Amino acid sequence: IPPKFNPKEIKVVFLRCTSVEVGATSALAPKISCWAQIEVVPSASALIIKALKEPPRDRKKQKNIKHSGNITFDELVNIAQQTRHGSLAREYSRTIKEILGTAQSVGCNVGGCNPHDIIDEINSYAVECSES
Repeated sequence: IPPKFNPKEIKVVFLRCTSVEVGATSALAPKISCWAQIEVVPSASALIIKALKEPPRDRKKQKNIKHSGNITFDELVNIAQQTRHGSLAREYSRTIKEILGTAQSVGCNVGGCNPHDIIDEINSYAVECSES
């Protein structure tokens, strides 16, 4: 017998997905219960790869892909706004630095520059990051 629904005891379950693909929700919903509301929020790396506009790949056949593309700083700020709710940063500039670090890990450039150079510019207040 499933437990009774108590609105005061709302539980949130976070699951990691490997891409922007949505496949786990249909399998997950019956296992949680009938009142579960499922929302898929892609990770920062999935949003960066999506902004690179690369063709989809078969994850079983192609491994260790380097994403050597280029995204604009405005696209990066848009990704930071989308992932702001899940960020542990207090300030918006630190959220942008988190996304820049993810872009560096993915292997892409931001505005033709290395993402770490932009992090250094934010630290030296050469680039202003305001939440709008």
